[in-house]
Amino acid sequence: MTQAVDLIIEARWTVPVDPPGRVLENHAVAVDGGRIVALAPIAEVAGRFIARSRQRLTQHVLIPGLVNLHTHAAMTLLRGLADDLPLMEWLQQHVWPAEAQHVSAQFVHDGTRIACAEMLRGGITCFNDMYFFPKAAARAALASGMRAAIGLIVVDFPSNYAADPDDYLAKGLAVRDELLDEPLLAFCLAPHAPYTVGQRSLSRVLTLAEQIELPIHLHLHETVQEIADSIQRFGVRPIERLRRLGFLSPGLIAVHAVHLDDSEIGLLAEHGCSVAHCPSSNLKLASGLAPVTDLAAAGVNLGLGTDGAASNNRLDLFQEMRLAALLAKQQGGRADALNAHAVLRMATLGGARALGLDESIGSISPGKWADLCAVRLDDVSLAPCYDPVSQLIYSAGREHVSHVWVAGCLRVGDGQLLDQDSAALIKLALLWQNKIRP
Repeated sequence: MTQAVDLIIEARWTVPVDPPGRVLENHAVAVDGGRIVALAPIAEVAGRFIARSRQRLTQHVLIPGLVNLHTHAAMTLLRGLADDLPLMEWLQQHVWPAEAQHVSAQFVHDGTRIACAEMLRGGITCFNDMYFFPKAAARAALASGMRAAIGLIVVDFPSNYAADPDDYLAKGLAVRDELLDEPLLAFCLAPHAPYTVGQRSLSRVLTLAEQIELPIHLHLHETVQEIADSIQRFGVRPIERLRRLGFLSPGLIAVHAVHLDDSEIGLLAEHGCSVAHCPSSNLKLASGLAPVTDLAAAGVNLGLGTDGAASNNRLDLFQEMRLAALLAKQQGGRADALNAHAVLRMATLGGARALGLDESIGSISPGKWADLCAVRLDDVSLAPCYDPVSQLIYSAGREHVSHVWVAGCLRVGDGQLLDQDSAALIKLALLWQNKIRP
């Protein structure tokens, strides 16, 4: 007896990501109630299911939706504001003053809406955010139909959002309590970095993380200066400081992790920590090259992030995948140091695992949410195609994304955003540009 389902997607190639290395030809995914109910050959799915809607992707590869493991979505409104500057000069003389003057709930909502549109167009179905006014970011993500892990930011200095660390935490936890039942939302505790969050605040974050079982998302070992300052103030490097506090655990998402010695890589692996690798941002701010090949060899879970549009300047995981693979080859001195399948896993299941969402997203598996991305491979710039996964990583770009589903709902069709007014979002960006730099 056939079963009625909401949607069947038939694809020339399907890459489920788990188990690793598989490429399925002429398979179909059956979706019902927003979840994947089957992945099987097209003929088998046709015999088992009757679909209310069917999508045939005859020249496409179907992959899990991409997971952006680190960004500051609202900073899209600061894209290009102060380029080609070192990190601390960029932050202290340009970004932080602009934020002090302009950041508000409306700024965050509008910037996040624009970021969500860009990310969806590029096949990203879930992003891990860290910024002020997290409720506004959450509302923007929901309005866009996008999955988000909302960071509950903590810093020791006051902002337009909160007065002190206790105020940040109280407001963040209130947002989590209010939106806890939203199926597209998850949450992280997000102390900005060891150099902006003191001992007392870090200890409180850790206690809360253990009590309510939230991941901790923070910048760590991004620059040489950060490490030198930590040694001067605390007598130890930042990772050792966090180890002594008890931070190293499977719940820790270490963003950047550029400057690591062998013992620190071992600590991250031993404690099951994850690293959000942000190659474009690291290069643009001259922070350095993260030791991705060594981290992978040690067994550290790796995900990919774009960082914010102010320091990248693209929220483009296709760019990050290609760059991560190429840099790893040069760094490791081996062409097979980080292969195409491995880097696709970083951009999907690796990010999901870091967020504690790997039981729900990150691979094309029955029971998981149907967060899916289809990429056209029939463009002249992609011909011929010998290996669709290699083609994805080394040849394709976000402009080749044709369809994107989040929880089974079509958000991008034939390369166009659905249910969003791109012209209105551009106008919104220009309005903010006029306010920020008249």
